[in-house]
Amino acid sequence: MKTFSYTIKDPLGIHARPAGLLVKAVKSTDSRVVLEKEGKSVNADRLLSVMGLGVRCGDTVTVTVSDGDEEASLAAIRTFFENNL
Repeated sequence: MKTFSYTIKDPLGIHARPAGLLVKAVKSTDSRVVLEKEGKSVNADRLLSVMGLGVRCGDTVTVTVSDGDEEASLAAIRTFFENNL
């Protein structure tokens, strides 16, 4: 299991468009990805769950990757966050 934390820089936070792109990125990996904010965790491959976290600009989320090729999946998801959020 691998984790990293990321502070959201997108002025609108994780709204519909980036949430959809995140779910798509997660589904392209072979790992289970969990997104956590303030103690609430959701599977990152569920659009409504991701949007339900209400992540805003300045919020810090923790991403946990488990199963499959964790290293490659973590690198792909971290790159997604850095380029899109």
